[in-house]
Amino acid sequence: MSGILNSTIGRKFAMALSALFLMIFLLQHFSINILSVFSEDVFNNVSHFMGTFWLIQFVLQPILILGVIFHFVMGFVLEIKNRNARKISYVKNNGAANSTWMSRNMIWSGLAILAFIGLHFYDFWAPEINVKYFKGDMSGLLDPDNVDSGFRYWEELHHKFEDMWRVILYCVAFIFLSLHLLHGFSSAFQSTGMNNKYTKGLQGFGKAYAIIIPAGFVFIALFHHFTH
Repeated sequence: MSGILNSTIGRKFAMALSALFLMIFLLQHFSINILSVFSEDVFNNVSHFMGTFWLIQFVLQPILILGVIFHFVMGFVLEIKNRNARKISYVKNNGAANSTWMSRNMIWSGLAILAFIGLHFYDFWAPEINVKYFKGDMSGLLDPDNVDSGFRYWEELHHKFEDMWRVILYCVAFIFLSLHLLHGFSSAFQSTGMNNKYTKGLQGFGKAYAIIIPAGFVFIALFHHFTH
């Protein structure tokens, strides 16, 4: 494995695989969150299952966290390697004419997304870990002493988006996510060698994914903000 990661092609391939893995997770995460718009009860039940099922908590969640860390570390490594390999600046070789703005600024959109992940962990993941594993409350209830109080997940999500500035930060982050995905999706398929007669179809799907999924998250944030 270390031999593969020592080559530029190997690092790009590994990063592409991690990107595709994270995109699958993002779709799953969106599929759950959009339920909060249509049904409080369904969202609560699905969230409780996801938050207490041992396979998700102790196997898939650590894999996801490692996948996020690996993807960003590999992205920074590739960016540093690419910058060191350039003997002629973009100004001299007119790089802007040969590449898109998104491809030249993946590192910045990536940093914006990384900052957003930090905020998201602070808002949702860290409090959830605190309640479940430090306070020992696995009930998922608003009031652990009252079984009729109902699950807390929808209320917590709804409350977080009451603050206008938090909503603005989330929306800006999703815009950066969309820009990142617009280039990252096609780049990931190229790096894994998936260039064939389906390339145009995959590119179309990638563009739709890069626009619809972030826009969907923006819609969720705005919905909870304006329905307070």
